[in-house]
Amino acid sequence: MRVLIVNTSERTGGAAVAANRLMMALNNNGVKAKMLVRDKETESLTVVGLPKSPMLRWHFLWERLVVFFHCHFSKKHLFEIDLANTGSDITRLRVFQEADIIHLHWINQGMLSIKGIRKILQSGKPVVWTMHDIWPATAVCHLTLDCQQFADRCCSCRLLPHGSALAERVWKRKQWMLGDESVYFVACSRWLESEAKASALFKGHKVTSIPNPIDTHIYNRCDKKAARQRLGLPADKKLILFVSQRVTNRNKGMDYLVEACRQLDVPDVGVIILGGHAEEVVPLLPVEAYPLGYVNDERRIVDVYNAADVFVLPSLSENLPNTIMEAMACGVPCVGFRVGGIPEEIDHKQNGYVAEYRSADDLARGIRWILTEADHETLSKNAVHKVAQNYSQQSVAIKYLDVYQQAMAFKNYKL
Repeated sequence: MRVLIVNTSERTGGAAVAANRLMMALNNNGVKAKMLVRDKETESLTVVGLPKSPMLRWHFLWERLVVFFHCHFSKKHLFEIDLANTGSDITRLRVFQEADIIHLHWINQGMLSIKGIRKILQSGKPVVWTMHDIWPATAVCHLTLDCQQFADRCCSCRLLPHGSALAERVWKRKQWMLGDESVYFVACSRWLESEAKASALFKGHKVTSIPNPIDTHIYNRCDKKAARQRLGLPADKKLILFVSQRVTNRNKGMDYLVEACRQLDVPDVGVIILGGHAEEVVPLLPVEAYPLGYVNDERRIVDVYNAADVFVLPSLSENLPNTIMEAMACGVPCVGFRVGGIPEEIDHKQNGYVAEYRSADDLARGIRWILTEADHETLSKNAVHKVAQNYSQQSVAIKYLDVYQQAMAFKNYKL
């Protein structure tokens, strides 16, 4: 079986990380998997970049310009909306034509257009689409944040000033895109599966949930003291870790972590910040902070996790965060809000702490409990066990193989 995984980026962003890990898991379990990306960043032979063309950059810029215009020239929600009004036609590429299964992942920001996705669906090849956010089930939004407009007919958008007309146009184009074609949708969490099944767009389509895989040979426990020495971090502090691709992203909840740190009342505490723009939030924190910036080196990232006593992700909206999975694989207890797929990863007071949504008080309570009250070693062992049982490469690959077989059978039945 030959599977083509399609994603905008090769390495940047959570979806790219998950897509790469799935490709590796499939290849390790007897499937010939390749990845097609717009933004190729390595020399990997299993990753194919789109043919170089000035149009690749123009696709991205044109969509952003249209979104910028409809946001009344405000950058506030510029990357929370996608119109898929332009993109590349991948159906003519040899790597597409050789594939038995087309597996879409995060294909936004000018990678694929609605028209291009329609061509993929009409190619006769079975299509599986892994949802890393809610965009496939909405008109234009990547995050719902309690918005339920998409459930019946997405005729408005809270992110667009006077955006009803635009959202409705995109909604109708998505209806046309899917038409009577068959798509097997996969959500990365049971929460997102439930959200997707509520969308009128998905009526008649199969929707299930499979978590992202992780390589536990890379992400595992190592000596905390040695990890801190390699990173130049203090050996005598209790260290809280916060990780985000862009730490200033308001949806990642840094404001709640700042407030929680004010309430901690735990001596000798510091905060490690891993991600872009880390230095910008250092002045906001009431405790010593250690900004490490954006890191690509996986071994260094593993050191960062192992250096921490607790990992905190106070996101306002999440699917099934790779970062929590990575931290747990390294034996680090986690704290996060009761939102999205986070409660599926963190078992409350067994391998971490699930705080009440948007409560800085409870976030502080959870951090304090892990740092000063709980049996840290037991939490750590439970976290490692949870990852091994639920998110290993082999278990996830087997589940996807079943989905591929079902998608092929369903496509053949309709033909």
